[in-house]
Amino acid sequence: MPRSAESTNERLTDTPRVVVAIPEGQTSSESLEILTVRAARIGPQSYVEQVRVRGRTQASRHVQVRAEEPGRIVSEPIPRGSRVSQGDILCEIAVDNRQSNLLEALSRREQAEFEYEASLDLQERGLQSDVVVAQLKTALESSKAAISRAELALEKTKILAPFNGIVETRTVEIGDLLNAGTICASVLDDTPMLLVGLVPEQDVSGIQVGARVTGKLLSGEYVEGTVNYLARAADAISRSYRVEIEVDPIYENLREGITVELMVATRDIQAHLIPSSALTLNDSGAIAVKTIDQNNLVSSHIIEIIGDNTSQLNPGIWVTGLNGSVNLITLGQEIVFPGQTVESNFDWDN
Repeated sequence: MPRSAESTNERLTDTPRVVVAIPEGQTSSESLEILTVRAARIGPQSYVEQVRVRGRTQASRHVQVRAEEPGRIVSEPIPRGSRVSQGDILCEIAVDNRQSNLLEALSRREQAEFEYEASLDLQERGLQSDVVVAQLKTALESSKAAISRAELALEKTKILAPFNGIVETRTVEIGDLLNAGTICASVLDDTPMLLVGLVPEQDVSGIQVGARVTGKLLSGEYVEGTVNYLARAADAISRSYRVEIEVDPIYENLREGITVELMVATRDIQAHLIPSSALTLNDSGAIAVKTIDQNNLVSSHIIEIIGDNTSQLNPGIWVTGLNGSVNLITLGQEIVFPGQTVESNFDWDN
């Protein structure tokens, strides 16, 4: 190799490399003698810490409506998927002899009233014993009870919706014979819909009834709601606590049984939103970032990632472990080391 080339290499090797920190958005120097890192002044912000819970959607009520009187279905049951109001007829059973039983009970009451009133008149004249009067009064009350039973049996021939909702299943058809306890239909109450999940025991202390919750469905749709129930006793197998979230009314047409990822708000803390490019590892292998202090010295700080921000306008990750506003090295942190002095070509306070 020529002597001149060797001299040139020696001069390049011996020349100190200058590290210059420039703010985000400015053009860096193209000089080979100057190493450039980018930095940004980042301050703490309010961050609502959240607990991530796996759950599902669930109707607030879902009941199976059963027959209380035996009989044959005489009208077309309401179709599946129909929306019903409280008191709408789901199934109708044949009246059969129930109307006759009511008429018979009414006649017996009329007879019992006449006999009881006559006994009272005789009692006043001393011609009727108190025992007979008491027996006739008992017969009158028994006839009134028979009327109530007959009216109730007649009323139970119409199986009614217990609340507003949707008919989810229909298990009978016209002409079917129902026994007492046979299911006529099931009704699902979807207003409001619930988000249900199990919270690990290490996270349950940070959740309160009334906390706001964001849920992400498998379809990518987001829903919001409020915690309205948090169990006091843990599940015997998973040792987790059941949490129920009432979905806001604006979210309609949610179906039961959809998997959802819940983000439950727990506490409000101070954190820094930084770009993911600022992360590095320190000598111990811990996740850290590097900053520049007011004396232009590089410092390393171990941080903890507590969340991420997926907004396209301001993406980044939320971290704790930094105090106050910092001059964060966002690019080039691998070429500087703690304690190194760097040159700054801008006013950090601006």
